Amino acid sequence: MAGTGLKRREEVRREDTWAIEDLYESDEAWEEDYKRLETKILELAAYEGHLGDGPEALLGMQRTWDELHMLAEKVYVYAGQRLHEDTDNGHYQNLAARAQGLLIKLSEAGAYIEPEILALPEGTVEKFLTENEALQVYRQYFENMIRLRQHVLDKEREELLAAIGELAEGPKDIFTMFNNADLRFPVIQGEDGEPVEVTHGRYMTLLQSSERSVRQAAFEALYKTYGQYRNTLAAAYRANVKQEVFYAKARNYQSDLEAALNKSHIPVPVYDNLIQAVHEHLPQMHRYLELRRRFLHVEELHMYDLYTPMVSKKDGQKIPFEKAKEMVLQGLAPMGEEYVSLLREGFSSRWIDVYENKGKKSGAYSWGAYGTHPYVLLNHQDNLNSVFTLAHEMGHALHSWYSDAHQPYIYAGYEIFVAEVASTCNEALLIHHLIGTTEDPKEKAYLINYFLEQFRTTLFRQTMFAEFEKITHSMQKQGETLTADRLCEVYYGLNRLYFGENMCVDREIEMEWARIPHFYTPFYVYQYATGFSAAIALSGKILKEGAAAVEAYKNFLKGGSSRYPLELLRTAGVDMEQKKPVEDALGVFARYLDEMERLAGNDEV
Repeated sequence: MAGTGLKRREEVRREDTWAIEDLYESDEAWEEDYKRLETKILELAAYEGHLGDGPEALLGMQRTWDELHMLAEKVYVYAGQRLHEDTDNGHYQNLAARAQGLLIKLSEAGAYIEPEILALPEGTVEKFLTENEALQVYRQYFENMIRLRQHVLDKEREELLAAIGELAEGPKDIFTMFNNADLRFPVIQGEDGEPVEVTHGRYMTLLQSSERSVRQAAFEALYKTYGQYRNTLAAAYRANVKQEVFYAKARNYQSDLEAALNKSHIPVPVYDNLIQAVHEHLPQMHRYLELRRRFLHVEELHMYDLYTPMVSKKDGQKIPFEKAKEMVLQGLAPMGEEYVSLLREGFSSRWIDVYENKGKKSGAYSWGAYGTHPYVLLNHQDNLNSVFTLAHEMGHALHSWYSDAHQPYIYAGYEIFVAEVASTCNEALLIHHLIGTTEDPKEKAYLINYFLEQFRTTLFRQTMFAEFEKITHSMQKQGETLTADRLCEVYYGLNRLYFGENMCVDREIEMEWARIPHFYTPFYVYQYATGFSAAIALSGKILKEGAAAVEAYKNFLKGGSSRYPLELLRTAGVDMEQKKPVEDALGVFARYLDEMERLAGNDEV
């Protein structure tokens, strides 16, 4: 990838951008809804003190609340997505800040609702549900609210917590702006001898280079840059952990881990079981790393050697976006015509913002507002990793489409715990297709290498992230200061544990914690690992059982948050309260590792 510059947003082809106009045709249209929402928020006050008057009052409040949140979601998503197109854009920085501020006002206006409902005499809500058929749709919502009764405060304290919500977003906002808008990395020498600017989007491509000097230069350039701001980044991370610990304590939780999991009715042992199961299988990880060292023909395996393919691809390395779409469509064919048709619609109707441009938010995501199609942000590079990113994010997008189409607004937003199942199931089906449709030993080895990397980066690495969060949040709760030195010490130690003594764990990796955006949504990343495990099980059922399993899986996608996540997964045939799904996934890892070792003896590889 020669050259040091990126296109400005206005230089990007329209067909490579998402159809943001499907949300709002113009900023002026957004402004009208913003002002309408600002006025309508006042309607909530009419219900305060009257929620116990009868089922009609409770229903009126809830319908108003839904209407306000649907409008607020649309306002917020549009402003956020326009900002993500170019985080340097001051106009959209302002719109996003205003939208966030309005969400805080809405939260403040509704702060009385839960305390007032929970203060009603026991059995009142249940009585209202039987008296008014229209209220029945909210049964799961109210039952979950009552379940969390001990963690909801009185009206005055709920108002206070809502009012400081904008302050609590400060650490995340600071990190996001620093990481995406302000941080710049050095220029290094690329494979062709030309200068290449290291960027968030290019970094992984550079680490996949066949030239070790390029990988090392990119690795050192990135982490030395982060290292220059180690104390600032530690302060931002520390502040975010502090606010999480504060909120957990304020809401009567034993820990912020318990608080984060309890929102989705996930027992803490699910988190602990994941870490324990992965620890028990770390010898497999170390065995894989030794195999990687042998394939790369190096005396020592370094951290910058982890992402380059162990086996080079035989016929060209570039996979343009048009080809990536076709590969995804073919790989997901077992999902049936309906699912594939929706994929085609997303591809042809500009659901996707495809390429990196100057100031664009790094990474990839699927987002959107109820009543509109999903939106997918990519930073596509012409490699296999980006093909799987496309499959992954379209898994999220189709999950949202099915959920929105089959659930009322109150249940359309599915829980994070199940979100990663849908995305990773797509990846598992795609890799199975690619491995199964090649007879070339070298191609097969290349693909198995890629699949093994998915286990390493998703199941092992995300569990390491989860363990880092658990350790550092516990340190904060116990009163220990999370300095840059302590964060680096903990993170480096975990890398030594997970990668093993035979791996050269370069010191620069101690700063990796400072560049992980998900750490600003605490206790999120473990769900990549649990979701991956569940996805391996579900994809296996789809491939083995066919149409019946597809229908069961689509019913899972349609469920939204109408049931608790663990219940939804159990109906699809996966019980995540047991260690078995994680252990079974690691068993698949072991089998492919065996096959890779057999292929290592093939002269064609």
